[in-house]
Amino acid sequence: MNLQTPVKDSQLLSELGKSLVTGSLSNQQVLSETEKEAPIKILPTANVLKIGGQSFIDRGKAAVFPLIEEIAENLGSHEMILGTGGGTRARHAYSVGVDLGLPTGVLSVLGTFVSMQNARIIYYLLAKHGIPFIEPVQFGQMAHYLKERGAVIFFGMPPYTFWHENPKIGRIPPHRTDTGAYLVSEVFGTKSMIFIKDEEGLYTADPKKDPSAKFIKRISVKELKELDLQDVVVERPVLDFMEIAKNRRSIRIINGLVKGNLTRALNGEDIGTEIYADN
Repeated sequence: MNLQTPVKDSQLLSELGKSLVTGSLSNQQVLSETEKEAPIKILPTANVLKIGGQSFIDRGKAAVFPLIEEIAENLGSHEMILGTGGGTRARHAYSVGVDLGLPTGVLSVLGTFVSMQNARIIYYLLAKHGIPFIEPVQFGQMAHYLKERGAVIFFGMPPYTFWHENPKIGRIPPHRTDTGAYLVSEVFGTKSMIFIKDEEGLYTADPKKDPSAKFIKRISVKELKELDLQDVVVERPVLDFMEIAKNRRSIRIINGLVKGNLTRALNGEDIGTEIYADN
């Protein structure tokens, strides 16, 4: 019986593979080679929806119930990955934690549990439709849940916890629920990233405080940063991530208090504000 000559591992590796195995992962030239193959879109038909904590869930039944009904109406038509914010309770936890001298990583833990509470609230309201609540350890089963039930619910806070980096200013975790929801859309290559707020979208100032604030329909990340607005409708790290994104280079902000806006956004209509990254 003739046996084939064993193939050396080096013969199975591509030129990039050899560079990664033998080179340094801090070598800029080696790292640049990894960009030649575009990342696949794992869930290209899914939509990530971020439900605001303070801007939406904290408003209670009057705001949340109509949105729950609209989400249910879109089951079977659109795959939805529902993320939740922390809201006022998270801000209260941060204030107590800061007063006690807790570091950023610990504050991140506190914010995570508040975001999780809101995710469970949305889960209970959608339970009769069989929509599951998943934690980060269950993300490997997300595709199955989407095909089986049409939607999943997760808490928006990224699970950095103690490993959270310090912000440039202060101690509040810079990567919170907007960032966590956005990163899910970027990594899984979803169809869209929609932030559900209580305003039409982006304004030049907080319209609740400044009646002269002007609505911005569409703007690039570069233009938005140049405006240097004091108040921005999404967390600023989202804008930073968009500039280096491979999949999710645009986001949409809509007013979820208006019945039908979510459906229109899922259908691809140009409502609210679109923020996009320059090519």
